[in-house]
Amino acid sequence: MLNVPSQSFPSAGSQQRVAPAGQSRNKVSLKPGHSLLDWIRLTKSGLDLTGLRGRRIEVSEEELKKHNTRSDCWTCIRGMVYNISAYMDFHPGGEAELMRAAGIDSTDLFDQVHRWVNYESMLKECLVGRMAVKASPALQAQTEKTESTHVNGLSVPPPLPLSAPLPAKDYRPRYDWFQTDATVSIVVYTKRKIPSSGCAVVDLQGDALRVEMLLGKMSYLLYWRLSGEVQGRVDVQTAHSVGKVQLCLRKSVKDKWTKVGQPLELHDTFTQCKDRGLFYRECVLVSKAEVTHDTQLLRLRLPPGSRMQVPVGRHVYLKASVQGTDVVKPYTPVDQTLIPPAQSSAEMGSDIHLMIKIYPDGLLTSHLDNLPIGASLSVGGPEGSFTTRVLRDVTHLYMLAAGTGFTPMARLIRLALQDLTFIRKTKLMFFNRQERDILWCAQLEELCAKEERFEVECVLSEPADSWTGGRGRIDACMLQNFLERPDNSKCLVCVCGPTGFTELAVQLVRQLDFSEEDIHMFQG
Repeated sequence: MLNVPSQSFPSAGSQQRVAPAGQSRNKVSLKPGHSLLDWIRLTKSGLDLTGLRGRRIEVSEEELKKHNTRSDCWTCIRGMVYNISAYMDFHPGGEAELMRAAGIDSTDLFDQVHRWVNYESMLKECLVGRMAVKASPALQAQTEKTESTHVNGLSVPPPLPLSAPLPAKDYRPRYDWFQTDATVSIVVYTKRKIPSSGCAVVDLQGDALRVEMLLGKMSYLLYWRLSGEVQGRVDVQTAHSVGKVQLCLRKSVKDKWTKVGQPLELHDTFTQCKDRGLFYRECVLVSKAEVTHDTQLLRLRLPPGSRMQVPVGRHVYLKASVQGTDVVKPYTPVDQTLIPPAQSSAEMGSDIHLMIKIYPDGLLTSHLDNLPIGASLSVGGPEGSFTTRVLRDVTHLYMLAAGTGFTPMARLIRLALQDLTFIRKTKLMFFNRQERDILWCAQLEELCAKEERFEVECVLSEPADSWTGGRGRIDACMLQNFLERPDNSKCLVCVCGPTGFTELAVQLVRQLDFSEEDIHMFQG
């Protein structure tokens, strides 16, 4: 791993070294309509550039070699395989230059002249999949020539049976870093696809930099006391499809660093999220908006040196001193709206939106209700057991929510509709007392009208006479009609609400022969 560079910096082959004289890149005249902007338009057109209709596959070395022609050209860069056939006429270096990479691992070729290029972004729609991990040569050698029983006239005992399994894939993330006189960049390779919600939690506090990657149930932590002073803002860029996160720090004084910094406690560790201690940072309340008569949408801004990309289904902790006592309570972040406008990865994670019901006798919520704009709040986390892995192969996603138990469902709805096209139907059954209690009611209705894959059923326990929706409390008959199970479907039922509601809902779902793996309970 390239965790700590040598004293010689930049090293040979580093992207900070220029190519030797005589090795400048040759450019060719591109045909009209084949500029970089035209390529970007093509990648956003929805055309299948992989030839696999959206599937991702594991590619063996033998398979890669087969795709080595002008019309069927695959190449591998840093373990990821791309179908670059469509890019031939757009490549500034010409077809012949690109064909040098046909059917091979072209990482070294790429680094000679292209290392500065953000290929993950340019070729993300061409991504075929990952290279398969080969068995080690030593293990392969044990299986060869087993029929030979004599060497130099001496009897050779029969080989021992192979009991050792093939080496497992190395899923542990790693990092690298590079610098200019003015900046330091840290690149984390997570070795897995990153959801659109992101996974990075970054905190620059004084001269200490803490970087945590939330990867399913696992957490990867980097933690340094930096080698020099930097400006207070951290820029974060995420290449979601290839699992790469890049941080950029700006040095206060132009200088060369020999290392990122002095490692602090638990630096470069990979462990389960539940085993990490909570880390807090001070946020500022920048706005409040009324959602219903008793529920507010709070917008908290993180410090300039912090970014928090909260994975879907995870919660954060609010901590405030109330009457001399620290009060802590979990809340699940939502987006600014049910289906918010797209953000660049650089914009993600600077604000947190929390939908909070105000209870007149609630210690923390009363404090939040009276908190003025500009006041500070401590935010810890994120935490939670939900991972998008449970959505793998799901065709029908059902959500049962009561009251503010809707909050984890809000971002889950967006994820299912925008990112998970294999989910054919997403349905929400939303329980409240009265119509005025329904959170984001108009937005839910608007989404139903626009998105045929989404349905919502609102059920009220104290409805007005004019109410035309569902009535009553959750029961088996209600769920029997709601939880459809078509042939060849895989269903997931997510539940969140007050404890009594959640326990009853899960009990009723189990009675309908849903297995434990078909049910997820959100718990704060």
